[in-house]
Amino acid sequence: MTDLTRPTAFLDYETEEVQAFIDHAVKDRSADQITNAIELYYAVRDGIFYEVYGADLSADGLKASSVVRAKSGFCLHKSVVYAAAVRALGIPSRLVYGDVRNHLASPRLIEHIGGDVFFHGLTQVYLNGKWVKATPVFNKMLCKLYGMEALEFDGTSDSLYHPHGSGGSMEFLKDHGSFDDVPYEYVIETMRAKHPKFLSGSGTVSGGSLAAEAR
Repeated sequence: MTDLTRPTAFLDYETEEVQAFIDHAVKDRSADQITNAIELYYAVRDGIFYEVYGADLSADGLKASSVVRAKSGFCLHKSVVYAAAVRALGIPSRLVYGDVRNHLASPRLIEHIGGDVFFHGLTQVYLNGKWVKATPVFNKMLCKLYGMEALEFDGTSDSLYHPHGSGGSMEFLKDHGSFDDVPYEYVIETMRAKHPKFLSGSGTVSGGSLAAEAR
């Protein structure tokens, strides 16, 4: 567990950017771990805007410090920030990847992705003697635009199945496992294989806005 509280190349919580993000997010660093994990969850969910277009997928762009500076990104970026931030407060974390059927997507995004099945990133945190999944991804404003309820987190149960306003939910199709740090080559190779039309250079296609494309 000690290893899972250390900074890494991607979970670079010793940087000024991540430390400042934590200071802004939590009321008291010495509070109990569940309280801090919840406060950080909402800071990542709503403080870093969910945007899929023009997102930096370079090795530098997926570092927690870079995402905090950009103040935007999608699941791969936001899960890194959360995993890094909780580690800074002594909470063990891991990154989890899987395939999901996603309800929060515009027709244009679905065309780029090649369907409604997305390669997805989230976080596991170790609280009160057990691993809990946390998905601080879709910010509240964007959820409202797409008619979805924002995904909540109480620190005790998994925050995984995203409720949908019409009664559906995000469907988790395949679990690719958990990782102590970003498995960068695996992530990029998987993105290239699953979503080749979504990538452009070292990032994703630009010229769009998921918020503007809300139905």
